[in-house]
Amino acid sequence: MRFFFKSRQFKVIATIIAAVIGLTAIFGITGTRMAPQTDILGSVIEPFRSAAGKIGEAVKDFFSAYNEGNSLMIENAELGAQIDELNKKLADYEQIAAENETYKKYLGIKEAHNDFKFTSASLITRDSDDPYLGFTINKGSMSDIKKYDPVITDSGIVGYVTEVGLTSSKITTILSTKITMGAIDNRSSDSGLITGKLEYAKDGKCVFKNLARSSSVAIGDYVSTSGEGIFPQGLLIGSIEYIGTDNVNSSIYAEIKPFTDMSEIKDVMVITSFDGQVSSEKGKQYD
Repeated sequence: MRFFFKSRQFKVIATIIAAVIGLTAIFGITGTRMAPQTDILGSVIEPFRSAAGKIGEAVKDFFSAYNEGNSLMIENAELGAQIDELNKKLADYEQIAAENETYKKYLGIKEAHNDFKFTSASLITRDSDDPYLGFTINKGSMSDIKKYDPVITDSGIVGYVTEVGLTSSKITTILSTKITMGAIDNRSSDSGLITGKLEYAKDGKCVFKNLARSSSVAIGDYVSTSGEGIFPQGLLIGSIEYIGTDNVNSSIYAEIKPFTDMSEIKDVMVITSFDGQVSSEKGKQYD
């Protein structure tokens, strides 16, 4: 408001008000002194008197509108603050609801493996140079995450932690050639090793290899972790889509389509602790 009183507009309005007051005083004096024979002078002055009255009303309306506008501005500011507060509460509610929904998805895994301790995390960036779709999450050592911790979604296993910072960690997926983990066919109980291969990674697949020629694995079978190495037993990996013979050692291999689509990952769970978890020293075999 104080800036308005120093403005050019205020000076113009003040000049008009002064003129109106002067004209009103003059018209008042002349009006009381006019005799009937001065009708001509009265008819000349009357337009100015009318104009002065209109100007006065306009000035009055201006100040009234200004005061109302000022009140509306204050009201709008208060309403804006209330809306911001409501939006913040809504965002907090949606975050809590999303976290609850995430934990519900993992409840079945937790019930089946009550020794598991989880830390939820979200993908923050992908490694554009990694053909195996590695990525970085928004949790690190401050959230008890360690190198070699397994990473999963509610659909199945994703990979493991390869680098840990205070508030972020890098994840290597099961599509990578760096991973070799024990696996088992859930139907036939045939065992082998899961590893990555570049030509399969392009299609989002990995390989179930070193299967005995006498194995009875079949297309459509589910494959899960056997509990050897850094991964706990019983985590779903994927399903068999193709079976072939290895020309090098005459063993059987199978192409696996992971249940988790690595290209669509947004949120994951890191298993920070489980019974029989190997030490970081033993985990070096995966580097």
